[in-house]
Amino acid sequence: MGKDRVVIAGGGIGGLALAVGLAQTGKKVLVLERSAQFGEIGAGIQLGPNAFHAFDALGVGDAARAMAVYIDNLRLMDALSGEEITRIPLGEDFRQHMGNPYAVVHRGELHGVFLKACIASDLIELRTNASVAGYDQDATSATALLQDGTRETGAVLIGADGLWSRVRNQMLNDGMPRVSGHTTYRSVIPVEQMPEDLRWNAATLWAGPKCHIVHYPLSGWKVFNLVVTYHNDAPEPVAGKPVSREEVRAGFEQVSPVARQVIEKGTDWKLWVLCDRDPVMTWTDGRVALLGDAAHPMLQYFAQGACMAMEDAVYLSSGFADPHTDPAEILRDYQDQRRLRTARVQLQSREIGDHIYHPSGAHAALRNKVMREKSARDWYDQLSWLYGK
Repeated sequence: MGKDRVVIAGGGIGGLALAVGLAQTGKKVLVLERSAQFGEIGAGIQLGPNAFHAFDALGVGDAARAMAVYIDNLRLMDALSGEEITRIPLGEDFRQHMGNPYAVVHRGELHGVFLKACIASDLIELRTNASVAGYDQDATSATALLQDGTRETGAVLIGADGLWSRVRNQMLNDGMPRVSGHTTYRSVIPVEQMPEDLRWNAATLWAGPKCHIVHYPLSGWKVFNLVVTYHNDAPEPVAGKPVSREEVRAGFEQVSPVARQVIEKGTDWKLWVLCDRDPVMTWTDGRVALLGDAAHPMLQYFAQGACMAMEDAVYLSSGFADPHTDPAEILRDYQDQRRLRTARVQLQSREIGDHIYHPSGAHAALRNKVMREKSARDWYDQLSWLYGK
């Protein structure tokens, strides 16, 4: 029955990162992915230095660095005036301060780094078309209950099955995710189609009233990732719905033409209504635990969803290095050590969306004044809790 192994529900970035970390400790792992193949939906994501700390701990640092695009700055622009509010330089001083670089990557390429590492390990079994519907457990094991009626037993079960986690639903029964009312539209365009005056080697955000626009280069400067977000009080979750450029354009009429031209260049736009959950203090039930978005789903505004999942994977897998430690104790320690850090990121992600990216009038003017007065060192000190080692 493989009772010495770890069973993971979910083959996204968090689930595969955990599998790689566990294999480093000599644990056998079974990853159950509900889709027909392993892969990631979406385009670009940002990786703070804490992501690279995790890559190194998981033994994939060289592969991750090879596919990353290293940007020069984080730039915050005023979407109404077209002027720069502030920038955070990401050069050598930043790297020395944080211990690692800041980069952007294609989500699929990042997922591929972990997938290749899993395939290369004799300790990791990957299974597709394996949808976990729930679990049961006893004093010595935990069992994933699959939708097709099969059962997979291990020493522990980790629910890395995302925002709509069925493992979480059984464990916490805390209902639907919280709908933020913010709608994000995504597109990817070839670099040559990006307006020349905006081809910056930066992760750029244009902040406007109830809206913002983000763009940055990806995939070795072959494409630009475009993400535009509109606080339109969307009432229910939507994921990956194709929409017209006219629909995207509707939320950005008041934005400066220099910023708005990004929307005109985008094609094949898709829509997501952003959701998260309130932080919770409990992620474990005996020999079952949650990881990543299943434990602490967050809005995109701190660009930390994947980073937090990888941090989870590092800490949780390290707990299995001592084979004599009780598995339930390992899970409780992981929960206790990770829950307040991830809660801080969840709550500050909400605050950034409402009070940094989307204000108007005097609120926006005050934001601009305060942020313009910060030096690069001020920014580094302010972000050390998140990015530093």
